[in-house]
Amino acid sequence: MHFLFPLLLILLQSPSTKAGEIIGGHEAKPHSHPYMAYMNYRQQNEEYVCGAFLIREDFLLTAAHCLGSSISVILGAHNIKKPEKTQQKIGVLRAIPHPQYNYQTFENDIMLLQLEKKAELNGAVKVLDLPWNNDRLRPGERCTVAGWGLNLAKEFPNTLQEVDLTVRKDDECKYFKRYNSSTQICAGDPKELKASFQGDSGGPLVCDKVAQGIVSYGNPDGRNPHVYTRISSFLSWIKKTMNAHEY
Repeated sequence: MHFLFPLLLILLQSPSTKAGEIIGGHEAKPHSHPYMAYMNYRQQNEEYVCGAFLIREDFLLTAAHCLGSSISVILGAHNIKKPEKTQQKIGVLRAIPHPQYNYQTFENDIMLLQLEKKAELNGAVKVLDLPWNNDRLRPGERCTVAGWGLNLAKEFPNTLQEVDLTVRKDDECKYFKRYNSSTQICAGDPKELKASFQGDSGGPLVCDKVAQGIVSYGNPDGRNPHVYTRISSFLSWIKKTMNAHEY
């Protein structure tokens, strides 16, 4: 039996301050992923971390399984333990998970976050492009995931980490019973110890400077491949929802 394992992360009482990596990755060049947001929220009196990314001055995308209360985000961050001048800490006005999100199977695992105020765009804070409606990735394409998630040593990186991943054939994710190739992407070479991991949920799978996927779920031990929400399948919902919630 293969268990679905969301890649969110509960904050420990005494997190390590030693720098780490997602899995098999390395520290990103500061502000080389200016669309990234560090996301905090609460579920059942516990504090969790996810990733998110800016797609408009007032909206971010993330995973629906990152839904909780008291959501806040930090944009323009590299080291989330330091008060960097580039950081913009902004509250979330409303969280809008996809209406057909299934918390048991992680189908339609996508959510919009509307910020309480518009982000100030600059060199450290930028919008990430979305794909076209008919965009389809080919197996073998190289993409990147970034995040502040836990590494295999169970250490919290203070700085943003990045890792390159390979898009896989859909058949390689079929052992996840609910994998749906029309709304999900299979990525991560099983022969490589490179992957998104706990705490990276909600971050983007970026291919050729375009957000093609959202980190969703995978194996509990970090083994590849992992499953990413296919953004191109939800473009009409994204646009309709953002237009319905103008300030």
